[in-house]
Amino acid sequence: MWQSADALPLTLEQKNQLENWVRAPSTPQKIVLRARICLLAHQGLPNRRIAQNLKTSRPTVILWRNHFLKTGVAGLEHESPRKTSSQRTEKAQIKAIVDATLHTTPADATHWSCRTLAERFGVSHMTIARIWDSHGLQPHRVRNFKLSRDKQFVEKLTDVVGLYLNPPDKALVLCVDEKSQIQALDRTQPGLPMKKGRCGTMTHDYLRHGTTTLFAALNTLDGTVIGSCFDRHRHEEFLKFLRQVDRDTPIGMDLHLIVDNYATHKHPMRIPTLSDTVSNSCRTAFQSCRTVIGAKRRAG
Repeated sequence: MWQSADALPLTLEQKNQLENWVRAPSTPQKIVLRARICLLAHQGLPNRRIAQNLKTSRPTVILWRNHFLKTGVAGLEHESPRKTSSQRTEKAQIKAIVDATLHTTPADATHWSCRTLAERFGVSHMTIARIWDSHGLQPHRVRNFKLSRDKQFVEKLTDVVGLYLNPPDKALVLCVDEKSQIQALDRTQPGLPMKKGRCGTMTHDYLRHGTTTLFAALNTLDGTVIGSCFDRHRHEEFLKFLRQVDRDTPIGMDLHLIVDNYATHKHPMRIPTLSDTVSNSCRTAFQSCRTVIGAKRRAG
């Protein structure tokens, strides 16, 4: 049998503080438990009885009794210090695990996992996970990238970023792109509309009515879109869309179109067709296939 512990000595001020914590509704429950342990210990109850009354363990009661004797009431508001693990990983082994993660791969996989690397070094998979977390390593993740081989990439990047950060006065910036091969689908039977307790329905099969191509220009200032659909995706359709953009935008403002390097945007036949709306100073930009196409508009 365990020897009964002596009553925990408390001053009147300490007892009042512990009772206030127990009564206060805003006191964290973990501090309430510690205060109740000390109050019951002050009454002379054995540790086993305190643990039964508070539905906790006897080691927890002994822990906070001893912690109160060392630090007083203020010590109950903080976690008790934990012992340092005797199974700490050596620095040399940590370095070897990091080097293996960065510079090697398993024979039957593309990257190491916690368990495969733990099996190689004879440690637990949680040890590998902690080392990876502390060094910011995530072998299972891959981030895509691509470096541009365009010799004019820096100039194009400067033009595009400059238009967004410092747009010119009395000018309109439009982002132009197209979506080709849009399928025009129709269901074989009419569906039922949505109603309370049932979602809308449609048949699983469909009929094809060919494809279409959507050309669109986004106004970066107010979010409006100029769009049009065409049956084909050639430079002729792109010219028609540019004329529509010219008609649907205010007269007297310069246009700056941001496009990609698709072949439709770089066709040489585009320049003569737009000679009526594009000035000579703009044709150089068209012919050089710049990402930013600028157009001087005639005043209304």
